[in-house]
Amino acid sequence: MTRARTVGFWALAALLAATHVVVAWQSLVVARFWEDEAFNLTVPLNLLSGLGYSSDGALSGSEITPFDPRISTGPTVLLPVAAVLATGIDPVLGARLVPLAFWALLLAGLWVLGRRIAGRWAGLLAVALPLGFDATGGFSPIQGPADVLGEIPAAALLVWALVVLPRRAWLAGLLVGLAVQAKFIAILALPAFAVAIWALAPGRGWPRFGTTVKRAWLPLVIAGLPSLAVELAALVSLGPAGYVTHLRNLWYFVASGGQRGAHSTILEKLTALADAWFVPAWAVVVLALAALALVIGGFLAERRRGRRVPALVRANLLAGLVGLGAFVGWWATASHTPLWVRHPAVGVFAFVPVLAVIAIWSGRRLLRVVSEAPTPRRSAPRTAVRITAVALLAALGLGAAAGAAGHVRQSIEPRRETLAAQRAAVEPIRQWVAHTETPWLAAQPWGAAVSAIVLSGAHVGLFDAPAMAEVPRLTGEACATELLAEGQGYRVCAAP
Repeated sequence: MTRARTVGFWALAALLAATHVVVAWQSLVVARFWEDEAFNLTVPLNLLSGLGYSSDGALSGSEITPFDPRISTGPTVLLPVAAVLATGIDPVLGARLVPLAFWALLLAGLWVLGRRIAGRWAGLLAVALPLGFDATGGFSPIQGPADVLGEIPAAALLVWALVVLPRRAWLAGLLVGLAVQAKFIAILALPAFAVAIWALAPGRGWPRFGTTVKRAWLPLVIAGLPSLAVELAALVSLGPAGYVTHLRNLWYFVASGGQRGAHSTILEKLTALADAWFVPAWAVVVLALAALALVIGGFLAERRRGRRVPALVRANLLAGLVGLGAFVGWWATASHTPLWVRHPAVGVFAFVPVLAVIAIWSGRRLLRVVSEAPTPRRSAPRTAVRITAVALLAALGLGAAAGAAGHVRQSIEPRRETLAAQRAAVEPIRQWVAHTETPWLAAQPWGAAVSAIVLSGAHVGLFDAPAMAEVPRLTGEACATELLAEGQGYRVCAAP
């Protein structure tokens, strides 16, 4: 039986690894290069061109903009991208390798955490679950793990912060700080780590609170160091007056969520989140209830046997609940933000697998307690509990498998546009830009034109910015002025 389980485990592990390879390859070399990726890529390209840590400012006046607050993907991602691009590799593929490496780091952290808490099967489930989340919907998607975005790197760093927290709280603080500088919204994870430190502290009452404070102050200070370093660099680069303007713009961007004119309700947000999986929404609800039932049953069984739930389990349960609640709660109640599941994605990628691992631990404990029960007279209820626990555990496994299968199926389906098709379409424009040494093109409107301009090698602005008044437009529409260059589906038009 043990040999059969081992063979089964490694067979499933190999199948899961193959699934991840397919998804990663499609994301790296097949998926279209979309506008948020292109916008982020302008920062490392400008850095390597000697323009400092600056974007093209397409959403900030269409001028070179140092420390652009509209670039919410931060230096934790973009500086490594610049280092990779310095080798001379293709900019898109080189940039995508960095988030893909963070994706591998996320999976490795989930495996370590799952195996440590509940064994190798829980580790396997934790590694499978990120594949089940479908953030491709809407106008601001996460197409795949290689997208040049900050959500997956931030989630990876948060997971590793949970891994190292019990023994190296200072390192956990540093990882959280780096996560914030990967994607600023990761700051919502701070309460999760605060309760985790409290759960790991010994004692009860006020002595425990005092121990928590003693253990938490250093990680908290260290968590702020990456942001402090970035802001000091901004101060030196911009000067006092420019830095004040930078802070004002940053505050506006954070307070507004970067969006204007959107309106949504809590119910709409929660419905969108339930729909954002590669299984039906009703299955998401059933799986969530199954995990909840396992956790409650396992904890009650431990309590009935007079055993205390291990601190590591309690800490990760609280971190998962508070962390996921913070991300989903902020997004659901922020009525000015649109129905983009990318906003809470950091919390979903980081904390949903952790909660699933706790559910597996709870199910295993429930089965063990039932098997250790000494009273034969209660064999029928014990059998019912055992069957229920096995069914709930099987449901979690099947749900994870279905989600992974759905992700692979979507990845290999024919796409409306691929990276190769984009390159071919933009190639005549790229040649024209190189021949005429055109420094800037204005995207009209925001969207696919932004990606095309970055692929052409020019700086990208937005057509309605005053700075772009005399700059040629790149559009997918017919030109109202002189046609300067044309690719498949894209045209460069003279300035009006």
